[in-house]
Amino acid sequence: MYSRLINPSLSHSFFLFGPRGTGKSTWLLNQFFESQKKSLKNNLSDNTKVLYLDLLDPSIEQVLSVHPNQLEEMVEARNSQLEWVIIDEIQKIPKLLDVVHKLIFSKKLKFALTGSSARKLKRDAANLLAGRAFSYQLHPLTFVELGKNFNLNQVLSYGSLPSLFSFHSDSDKRKFLLSYLQIYIKEEILVEQLIRNIDPFRSFLEVAGQCNTEIINYTNIAREAGISSKSVERYFAILSDTFLGFFLEPYSKSVRQRQKQAPKFYFFDCGIARAISQEINIELSPKTYEYGKLFEQYVIVEIFRLNHYYEKNWKFSYLRTGAGVEIDLIIEKSKKEIILVEIKSADHIQEEHLSGLKNFSDDFPTSKKYLLCRAKIARVSSGIKIMNYLDGMKEIFSL
Repeated sequence: MYSRLINPSLSHSFFLFGPRGTGKSTWLLNQFFESQKKSLKNNLSDNTKVLYLDLLDPSIEQVLSVHPNQLEEMVEARNSQLEWVIIDEIQKIPKLLDVVHKLIFSKKLKFALTGSSARKLKRDAANLLAGRAFSYQLHPLTFVELGKNFNLNQVLSYGSLPSLFSFHSDSDKRKFLLSYLQIYIKEEILVEQLIRNIDPFRSFLEVAGQCNTEIINYTNIAREAGISSKSVERYFAILSDTFLGFFLEPYSKSVRQRQKQAPKFYFFDCGIARAISQEINIELSPKTYEYGKLFEQYVIVEIFRLNHYYEKNWKFSYLRTGAGVEIDLIIEKSKKEIILVEIKSADHIQEEHLSGLKNFSDDFPTSKKYLLCRAKIARVSSGIKIMNYLDGMKEIFSL
């Protein structure tokens, strides 16, 4: 098992959100039942300080769905040593959060609550504990967590969901990713009743996969998928709320101006993006458009992950002019500290690769400028740091 970067405070209740398969349950079980690693789920009752409830267990879900107050009775049945209550997949019973809220006050208990969807909680106006629980997010494995096992071509081709690293053949990895999508559609979309008709969503998903890393054009996607623009907007919101991806907003000092421009959308994992766009069976080769697109996705998604884990709270955006000149990523560490990042999958950087960053030198005179690529040796040209993408991310985060 890989050591994870996530480091929630264990002196306070918390939500642990994230896509399916990122290892939320595994991390919690190892965190709270470390002495029982050999047979965690068979011996949970042996730990008198922790009560573990898995809402994916039909028997537990059925009882608590009908009688959420039975959570209080389960707590009462434990002795006074009880300190923590873990509830896996809390979005399956949003009304349970009212009982959780009550128990935090009355019993001074701490709760660890996992969820792979925030949409049902929002839709059902669930009690999100009004700041009485911190919020964290778990992602696929980062290059920091993978360490010596990190392999760029594998991560670009198949992503870095923890379960993937138990498969030894590319064929099995492809089957896993395609199965993941089917489970996502079934469990997150159908079972949770986020939409009524699944066929338009399937059509949208394939088109959305092809638009990964690009500026969203709702009208064009609606036309290709054969659905309305409003449906496209709603479906993208579902992808975001179920942590399958996130929006990268356009840069603007004015909030109103920012709202007039369209965001980009990035799927949370390269392997999932390839499965969604039905390209998972195509061998990925460097120096191709697809490779460059996935390389950009990987670097931006990785920076988002590290921002969460190290709790930087930086703001991210992209910038594109009407003439098509673009900066892939703008990192606002503060109002006065801005980093411009251009991402190229090339291993040899030419002068033309620097044109985007050079064009904005006057607009961001005090900014730091990076071109992250696959080059092995770092150099500086026209005030731009040209660095290997891993070294560059380490420098940006001071790792």
